[in-house]
Amino acid sequence: MRIRPMTGNTAAGGSQPPADGPQPADGTATADGLREVGRLLAGGGVAVLSGAGLSTESGIPDYRGETGRARPRTPMTYQEFTASEDGRRRYWARSHVGWRTIAGALPNAGHRAVEELRRSGHVTGVITQNVDGLHRAAGTVDAVELHGALDRVVCLDCRRTSTRRELDRRLSELNTGFRDTGSRINPDGDVDLPDELVHAFRIAPCAACGGVLKPDVVFFGEGVPKPRVQQCYDLVDAARALLVLGSSLTVLSGLRFVRHAARTGKPVAIVNQGATRGDEFAAARVAAPLGETLAGLAARLGQPDPAP
Repeated sequence: MRIRPMTGNTAAGGSQPPADGPQPADGTATADGLREVGRLLAGGGVAVLSGAGLSTESGIPDYRGETGRARPRTPMTYQEFTASEDGRRRYWARSHVGWRTIAGALPNAGHRAVEELRRSGHVTGVITQNVDGLHRAAGTVDAVELHGALDRVVCLDCRRTSTRRELDRRLSELNTGFRDTGSRINPDGDVDLPDELVHAFRIAPCAACGGVLKPDVVFFGEGVPKPRVQQCYDLVDAARALLVLGSSLTVLSGLRFVRHAARTGKPVAIVNQGATRGDEFAAARVAAPLGETLAGLAARLGQPDPAP
């Protein structure tokens, strides 16, 4: 694929969103970007890096919205979770309500299109920053879940893993009168709850050793396991190009793979509804709805070549 100037809009200097938010790309820029993304996929060997924006059409909110600004909330950190039983109680009470939205979410057209592109050989590997398991649900069972998955639980003492559904049953039995249905779901599967509900919530220990249970996800302030990071680098190294879908690339855990691809001379394309920290590295940039855009690309690439 020929590298061309990025279509759409970048921030001044290329590494940060503009102060007042990105401006929408015009029709010509979007069309040019789509053609570039289509050509990139047509050549095959593309690794995908997906973010929260891919799951918004499944009813799961993203972290920053179309403007790239962080939503006002205080996420759980690894340090707070491990140091304080009150912190763990706050997490599990809020997550006990919110995770049902995640568990009930279904893959959308974007997830299905990525799997279609994988089956057709256009996409050779998928890395996701999402913890919702929707790539797996769409059939991409070998997607690397960079930040883990909410449907698994791990004991910090004996390292036993179990399902979130098993824990949900135990938490429901411990908290029979616990009810909250009006709070808004957050991207990481929890909700904001009144203090009185949190304080009354009872948490469950590990059923095997009585240790501390943690969702099998990477919290803020916690490092991604090194073997998983290396697996992602290997996927990018084995690919011909990298396609970013629905990520603002605000956190380094995803941005590093974009930088690595660019550093090794691989073209990078980004489809996202707002500016990203990786825009300066992009050979193609599209601001468009993910589901419709990816479904259209998959449909076109799945058609046989016209007769000469």
